[in-house]
Amino acid sequence: MPKTKETVLEIDLGALTHNYNYLKSKLQSNTKFLAVVKAFAYGSDAIEIAKHLQTLNVDYLAVAYTKEGVALRDAGITTPILVLHPQPINFETIIGRCLEPSIYSSKILNEFIEVAEAKNQSNYPVHVKFNTGLNRLGFWETDVNHVVSKLNKTNSIIVKSIFSHLAASEDTNEIEFTRQQINRFQTITDQFKSLIHYQPWLHLCNTSGVINYSNAHYDMVRCGIGLYGFGNSATEDKNLKPIASLKSVISQMHQIEPKETVGYNRAYKAKGYEKTATIPLGHADGINRIYGNEKGFVFVNGKKAPIIGNVCMDMIMVNVTNIDCEEGDEVIIFDGKHKASEVAEATGTISYETITSISQRVNRKFIN
Repeated sequence: MPKTKETVLEIDLGALTHNYNYLKSKLQSNTKFLAVVKAFAYGSDAIEIAKHLQTLNVDYLAVAYTKEGVALRDAGITTPILVLHPQPINFETIIGRCLEPSIYSSKILNEFIEVAEAKNQSNYPVHVKFNTGLNRLGFWETDVNHVVSKLNKTNSIIVKSIFSHLAASEDTNEIEFTRQQINRFQTITDQFKSLIHYQPWLHLCNTSGVINYSNAHYDMVRCGIGLYGFGNSATEDKNLKPIASLKSVISQMHQIEPKETVGYNRAYKAKGYEKTATIPLGHADGINRIYGNEKGFVFVNGKKAPIIGNVCMDMIMVNVTNIDCEEGDEVIIFDGKHKASEVAEATGTISYETITSISQRVNRKFIN
């Protein structure tokens, strides 16, 4: 593959297909698959990722906000889309664009019914979320009777699914807590289904849930990070392929003398005669300031080069004293070999934050 001549995020659709098929292989044939494409498809490109997943016949897509769902509809995506965190101000748009809201509180339930009835909707699909331990969004277990009583008084909406979210499905120290969540979800859904005259789908598992808790796959699973190449464990990472590679180039090189400083606030002081490289990538592109001052690194001609000084808005400087390189050479921030999870770990964060931080001003290039 030709080496890059500018900062670019390469997105490998073949790797996406591999990850989708691998995760699907963990499921029963009748278990549906919801692909999470929120946050620009975890920092890649939501439209192109959704289009590719649609060709793979994914059952559902999920976004966080209404605006994200509208962008997919504008791009021609016809797959059902669940909006995970809708707000009442967007309810008319949700109905107008055939998006399906998560209903997670009495306020949201009441206001969506009001809008649906005003628009003469009949059996508009919604998804009811219960809180089983994450304590973020969702009705409580004690709300089941209240929710069902509201539903039984209107024909404007119908519950397509009931769902919850596991808090620590990747953590082997929290197996008992996860099992408690699964049991709580089962209790909630058993009661819910006994009070309503139809059978909504059930879904609980995220990527790590799919891998670690096959007994809780229910009717559908929701996969996000796994689709993008990360399994939340070293073992599962080997079975997945990161879809994104962030690459750049060396713009300029400098020879600096002992005690000379580099960057804003003179944050780095040379320990001897050193060679530095400046790269067109900064905190406005997603390389946050936490990566500066030798916490973060890049790879130049296969060798690790620490980021020195403070990260600038549009540039970073790296120490290439012991690396054979020149201006115009390719730089790897992360790819399939040098994984974003390793970059994240070095700075005390997680792969989710590293990949979703990549700015939309970085050019996207699709391969395979």
